[in-house]
Amino acid sequence: MRVIIVDDSIIAREGLRRLIEAEGHQVVEMVSRPDHVERAVVTGRPDAVILDIRMPPTYTDEGIRVSVALRALVPDLKILVLSQYAMPEYATRLLEGGASGIGYLLKDRILEPLQLSQALDRLLAGGTVVDPDVVGELIASRHSRDVLSELSPREHEVLRLMAEGLSDRGIAETMFISLNTVGTHVQHIFRKLGLEGSAASNRRVLAVLAFLQRQ
Repeated sequence: MRVIIVDDSIIAREGLRRLIEAEGHQVVEMVSRPDHVERAVVTGRPDAVILDIRMPPTYTDEGIRVSVALRALVPDLKILVLSQYAMPEYATRLLEGGASGIGYLLKDRILEPLQLSQALDRLLAGGTVVDPDVVGELIASRHSRDVLSELSPREHEVLRLMAEGLSDRGIAETMFISLNTVGTHVQHIFRKLGLEGSAASNRRVLAVLAFLQRQ
């Protein structure tokens, strides 16, 4: 896999490069500032970009904003965002545009053996990677019981396809059912997961995270 690393810390960039290359991937470029990322992606044509959330100039959410812009520029690009802290609101924003090929991990997590390589492989296959600590903070406060067990088999299938990043139309075509039927299943999922009071985009993300917590 061809990878671009984006981090303002030279120590972090070098550390990631060594981890990635040791696990058989190729680092095609390392970038220190978010405003240089789009050029690097266009010229380097990577399979994936790994980037920090907090970078110049504000050291707040640059990584999330760059990720959203990159997915608009190259929809098939795989993106792994790394953070020092579990920030559920950042995960929600990151996944709102589609969960397929998107990952959010804590930096400590990638120090575990093969964790980084496994995350990249899952993204390349079109999967989603969300740090367990982030999922726990988003979901545990809402659910004290296994609400996923209340879903019907059809609703489980719809939720699985949602977690793969499919739109309602994509789910309808995959399951050979009508768009209206998909909409009905999605509303039932939201209701059973207790997500009726949230914005539509947030409900979809939270439903996907609930599914991922069980994987």
